[in-house]
Amino acid sequence: MTAPLDRPPVTDLPANNKGRDRTHWLYLAVIFAVIAGVIVGLTAPSTGKSLTVLGTVFVNLIKMMIAPVIFCTIVLGIGSVRKAAAVGKVGGLALAYFLTMSSVALGIGLIVGNLLSPGRDLHLRPGAVGSGAALAGQAAESQGIAGFIQQIIPRSLPSALTEGNVLQVLLVALLVGFAVQGLGPAGESILRAVENLQKLVFKVLVMVLWLAPIGAFGAIANIVATTGFNAVTNLLLLMAGFYLTCVVFVFGVLGVLLRIVSGLSIFRLLRYLAREYLLIFATSSSEVVLPRLITKMKHLGVQSSTVGVVVPTGYSFNLDGTAIYLTMASLFIADAMGHRLTWGEQIALLAFMIIASKGAAGVSGAGLATLAGGLQAHRPELLDGVGLIVGIDRFMSEARSLTNFSGNAVATILVASWTKTIDLSKADEVLRGRDPFDESTMVDPHDEEPPAATPHGGCVPTNPALCDFEQVSLGGLVGRPAGPQRADVDG
Repeated sequence: MTAPLDRPPVTDLPANNKGRDRTHWLYLAVIFAVIAGVIVGLTAPSTGKSLTVLGTVFVNLIKMMIAPVIFCTIVLGIGSVRKAAAVGKVGGLALAYFLTMSSVALGIGLIVGNLLSPGRDLHLRPGAVGSGAALAGQAAESQGIAGFIQQIIPRSLPSALTEGNVLQVLLVALLVGFAVQGLGPAGESILRAVENLQKLVFKVLVMVLWLAPIGAFGAIANIVATTGFNAVTNLLLLMAGFYLTCVVFVFGVLGVLLRIVSGLSIFRLLRYLAREYLLIFATSSSEVVLPRLITKMKHLGVQSSTVGVVVPTGYSFNLDGTAIYLTMASLFIADAMGHRLTWGEQIALLAFMIIASKGAAGVSGAGLATLAGGLQAHRPELLDGVGLIVGIDRFMSEARSLTNFSGNAVATILVASWTKTIDLSKADEVLRGRDPFDESTMVDPHDEEPPAATPHGGCVPTNPALCDFEQVSLGGLVGRPAGPQRADVDG
């Protein structure tokens, strides 16, 4: 892969390739598991229905990871916001833009999901995909605003992480995050401890995800046995709707903004980043092209100080494709199980997803955990419906990754335009092919600006796993994500 893309040598490249290869084996295993599940469900319905326990076990393992994933990402995410805002106008503007575009993406996902209603014809029984309906009684315990407030306050800090109440986890994570920031330099050691805990949690989550083929096989076999081939057509409709929504968002929203604010063409930008898109499509991960995006944005005429803030921050906070996926998947599960969400519940779920999805970029399985957490917090009886999504989640990962990457590339140009830190005439020349990027060195020969004096060599560490950069000569910032590459499940 390195030779065709002319990527610079990296010391641990073999390890990274090895990690990607293992992930692709998992990808293939999920595909075969889905096919096998459909065959078993159609040819042996009684056997297919008995396999529901496999899907239930996998969903329970995902549920086990909800609390620690949300706690770690929120605590570290608050630290990232403070660090990004500390760099001044660029950081504050970038964060405001990320929050706005995430809301727009979620809103578009809600609109399309309601129009398509891809799960409306399944009519699954409450226990068809597991025992999640038993959790519904927890939601009834809260009565009115007073009951809701009482429900989200845990009896103790540890109990919030052990009792499975996602809103309690969210509250404690917010309190701990702001408290650690209030400690100033004394809180850095605590943040490092949370970073290490996050690495451990995500390592366990990756181990759990290797059981995804088994969970997908059981869930799909059971659903097809219960509903017939109708389940397959509804899942295909969800996938088609999701891909179409991502295309509309990239060209209809990002493209229009780019043209109005910067006067640049989204089509030329996509052509300029063609190599990156091919690599993302091959690996299902937008994380692997982070170093290339940084150097290409600098070559485009964006100042290093802006690139060093917007790009890494966007990888944690600007997950447009993931936002669309979360809302459409939630609506699909609700429709399939006969518990259609009201508009009020959809808005509340949207707000939760905006907060809970931040800071988990590039972490395999974080999207499923966030989806499960949102459903558990708002409609617990739908939680086991996550098993419906496992079988096709991998098929939608490319669209999520490509949309996330497009959103971050456009965001960098827009923020640079608003802060006057981009040479638009040079950007136009580059996009027209008159000033080509040097693929052999990945260094912009025109860039003589020294890197910004920020942590990690000009990178605001929104997600520490994404900010292990190496400074090289000629003022170029060429780096690599730390650790083995992983396929995006949340983008």
